[in-house]
Amino acid sequence: MDEIELGVPGPLLESLPEDDGGAAQDMQRAVEGYNKRLNRLLDDADDDTEAASAVLDVIEHFEARGEKYDEFVPELRAWGQSPIFAIAWRNLYADLIAQLYEHDWLAAQLDRERNARLVEDGVRLSDL
Repeated sequence: MDEIELGVPGPLLESLPEDDGGAAQDMQRAVEGYNKRLNRLLDDADDDTEAASAVLDVIEHFEARGEKYDEFVPELRAWGQSPIFAIAWRNLYADLIAQLYEHDWLAAQLDRERNARLVEDGVRLSDL
């Protein structure tokens, strides 16, 4: 299994207000932590299926975090505050998921694992 290296997209960093470099640093530190976690999970996995299962857990975490930040956007707007940071974090999580799917060896395994979880949970494709 190849090592995974995620990054914060440049356009996302450029979209942040210039007067607050803290958000960019927070994002970069978060992504560094995710890189370490993902690569540790891959090292501990016995095979591609186990690795995909662990990575899918991380993807589900990213999806949950992205949804949480997405919920903040209208609330911040309602209070007259800028949602730029919530939007940036939401977009970061979506981009990290896309970066994981760019790894050819992992993408097919992730799809198989996601489908297996759907069936395991009792959800059938005909129910979707």
